[in-house]
Amino acid sequence: MSTRTEDGSRKARVVVIATGGTIASSSEPGGPAVARRTAAQLLGSTGYGDVEVEGRDLFSLGSYLLGHHELRLIAEAVAAEVARDDVTGVVVTHGTDTMEETAFLLDLVHRGDKPVVLTGAQRAADQPDSDGPRNLREAVAVAASPDARGCGALISFAGRIFAARGTRKHHTVAAQPFRTLDGGPIGRVDPTGVHITTRPVRPAPLDPPGPRFDDTRVDVVTVHPGADAALARAAVRAGARAVVLAGTGVGNANHALLDWITEAVAGGTVVALSTRVAEGPVVPTYGNGGGVDLVRAGALSVGGLPVYQARLLLALLLSQGVSVTRQALAAHV
Repeated sequence: MSTRTEDGSRKARVVVIATGGTIASSSEPGGPAVARRTAAQLLGSTGYGDVEVEGRDLFSLGSYLLGHHELRLIAEAVAAEVARDDVTGVVVTHGTDTMEETAFLLDLVHRGDKPVVLTGAQRAADQPDSDGPRNLREAVAVAASPDARGCGALISFAGRIFAARGTRKHHTVAAQPFRTLDGGPIGRVDPTGVHITTRPVRPAPLDPPGPRFDDTRVDVVTVHPGADAALARAAVRAGARAVVLAGTGVGNANHALLDWITEAVAGGTVVALSTRVAEGPVVPTYGNGGGVDLVRAGALSVGGLPVYQARLLLALLLSQGVSVTRQALAAHV
């Protein structure tokens, strides 16, 4: 049962779902950092003002170890907590390596207005200057804030708030590792509170991932000088139902990959066209093996969606039996 503030209003209640990551990591003497701290241990070192906070342990893994199964478990846990009448918002503590994928999946399937906020750390929990406690405190504030309602899944990190869609980890060790492509944070957290300055536009939610999502394979093949279709063909032989080409520039490849796209699409494999460039959309412009030819051969442009978020979207759609056409993909990119 929620308690009341001094003015009689009900206190915000935030559930923190712990999944591991650097924020939960510590080292044995002379050993590497390993995710081992529980939600209770993470919450025990930080104050949350008027917000009631409860913890839930889901698993404790570095996010480099996560597969589709674990992402589905996170989505199910978030949905269960969001469905509670006494819960204002949800925080997921998570490793930064693949936070962009989990945040995007949660955003794709999130229904309702309650904030879902992911956070983590760049420095392990046993380091004297760990950024985990502050990041967690700020994420709880965002999840409890009325201003964050309706914004979908968010990433709160080092005082900045990012929409899930289009956000990528852009630095391996910096205190603020995230950047939104062709944009910036949608808000900030500072001593005066939570400030949302831009509200993300979100498409209609998709159905949550089911068990078929766990084994739906979608691979990424990067284009580079001299690239041929060997890796793309190997991906299909290994069971990939779709392949995302991380093309050069605005979405280009070469004649070997152009021939493969024609062959793959005819055989029922979905081919999506992204770019290996850090910022900017796919804009089919060139012939002679460039993006215009690739799209004519059947590749589907993912617009400005980052390559690994596009991969996750395809996996979710295919796992649900959706026919991935240009129209179906455009509705979510």
